[in-house]
Amino acid sequence: MSTQADTKAKAEALVPKFKFEKLLNQDQAGRRTSLLGTIDTLPALLILERAPFPSSPEYLSSVPATLQTLKNLGANDIYHWYLANSSSQTPSDETADLKINLIHPCTEKHIKKYSKQGVRLVSETPEIYLGHVRPYMQAQRDAGRLNWVFNIIEGKKEVEDVIYRTPFDADSLNEEGFLLLPDLNWDRQTLDALHLLGLVERRDIWSLRDLKKKHVPWLKHMKEKFLEATTKVYPSIEADQLKLYVHYQPTYYHFHIHIVHVQLEAGATQATGKAVGLDSIISQLETMDGGDEAGMERATLSYTLGEASDLWVEVFEPLKRARGTASQSQ
Repeated sequence: MSTQADTKAKAEALVPKFKFEKLLNQDQAGRRTSLLGTIDTLPALLILERAPFPSSPEYLSSVPATLQTLKNLGANDIYHWYLANSSSQTPSDETADLKINLIHPCTEKHIKKYSKQGVRLVSETPEIYLGHVRPYMQAQRDAGRLNWVFNIIEGKKEVEDVIYRTPFDADSLNEEGFLLLPDLNWDRQTLDALHLLGLVERRDIWSLRDLKKKHVPWLKHMKEKFLEATTKVYPSIEADQLKLYVHYQPTYYHFHIHIVHVQLEAGATQATGKAVGLDSIISQLETMDGGDEAGMERATLSYTLGEASDLWVEVFEPLKRARGTASQSQ
């Protein structure tokens, strides 16, 4: 009669006997891989998935110093990103098992953004936008937090990363004036996880709130050019394998568009309450009542906020408390 230990030993002996035949699929942005092969001449499926990082302080404190290789992919202002090997297995770009982003020196705002926190769903009316959120956006821009964006636009940083650029005439605010480059969160290798960033050069549009009916031709033109450029640079990808969206609230207040492969799993940054499809914005503008100056500042937008975010702490939580106080006094 076999014991539990025997069963466990037999199971563990199977994996080393796996003989690889072909790759079936990679998903979860390349973190899970399905392989077809055989074990003892019988067909077998082997699904490899990266385990979560250990949470022990001993392990985490040792990681930076024990990397076998570290290749910088780019650097701009306080942002840096890398590919790295954490094991001694023949290090190369192909075997890199870590994509590393470094923010140095980071701010308290960065710390809050990447900390675990509760999430709230808020409703931003046109009145709240104009009275509270727009002044908040202005303060963020005045604080100089767009330097890294302007470095790219002005050709001071990441010049070699720009895969497409159109000419810009600041005096006419023409339909050109935008550029395309890899998003810092993409490893630049896994095409199913492709993530590009489309930046506009004009500085009068901070977010989707500044978009008006008059911008519809510009948005359509930009979409067409981004799709055309992406499929030219990555010929194995077709236009209907790409989706374009913007964030609201965005991380920074300079209008930009995310271009991602449809196979890229929709994590928090693509979820409802964060991402708004570019086609949906165009359609909403086209069907909006009013002339060319009618725009997205008229809409009520619902989205999620972390409880540690400045917008929640400084704007929406005080508004919530004020509403609660008003209702109690009635």
